[in-house]
Amino acid sequence: MADVVVDPGVPPEDAQLLGQSRQVLLKMRRGWVPEPRRSITGTHYRVTAAFGTVALFGLLLGVGALGRPLGLLMLVLLGIPLMIVLFVRNDLPEEEHDAYERSVYEQLRWYEGRYILTEDLDESAGRLLARAQHAIDTVTHSRVNAEGLLDDVRNAVMLPAQEWEIARLLAKLSALRTQHRETVSQGLTPEVEAVAEPLARALDSSEDAVLARVEALERYAANVTDAERAFVARRQIEELRGRLHQYEELVAETGADTFAVPELERLAHDADRLEQALRRSVSSAHEAFRYLEP
Repeated sequence: MADVVVDPGVPPEDAQLLGQSRQVLLKMRRGWVPEPRRSITGTHYRVTAAFGTVALFGLLLGVGALGRPLGLLMLVLLGIPLMIVLFVRNDLPEEEHDAYERSVYEQLRWYEGRYILTEDLDESAGRLLARAQHAIDTVTHSRVNAEGLLDDVRNAVMLPAQEWEIARLLAKLSALRTQHRETVSQGLTPEVEAVAEPLARALDSSEDAVLARVEALERYAANVTDAERAFVARRQIEELRGRLHQYEELVAETGADTFAVPELERLAHDADRLEQALRRSVSSAHEAFRYLEP
């Protein structure tokens, strides 16, 4: 099951980054915020470094005026190390990991509300989302979908939209359900209980509505699974039929015609039945797909 569900309306590159950002999301949930960027830029740093170098040379020259050998010695001992520090390390780069996390943090803030972390769901909602994602994976990874026997273009649009909508609704349901349980656990007066009970039923009916969506996905996936079995079997029969003449030659040479001919003839009938079964399965899958349309 994907740890992060992203709104399919998010651009693909950003969606990929969000989908891989679970650890940063968890840190943000615990209140983590990256440190502010350094206020000094590389250009300002180099200007400051140049000014500091000139001032140092001025100081060294002043000391050198008192004693040339002493001034030269101080220039070597202090000037060269300072030049290395200032110009070889002429910037103050952030750690690569910190820079990456800052970039992810900014993206997550920008797309707030357009992604769902599975940790945001309670146990019941998490199970429903897992069922929906399993059904979607069954369809999208099937060979009948890859071969274009299903409406693969609509699948590519509709199924991610269904996953996002289910995840979004379950996240809202989980948040409200958690708050409701916390309130009820404190003990209710009869007056408040009279109000709380209908609200609890509203939560239950909302979960039933999401469950209906998930079950529609599962029915679609079940029909796709049937079509997948028929597709595989039909391909195997076609492979056997392609070698039929080799079997015929062999049984003719061995005199085993009375045993093999009925089996060979059945290949043609099996192929026809599997073709019909595949068509029925694909038709049923298309019919089930209609229930997913808004």
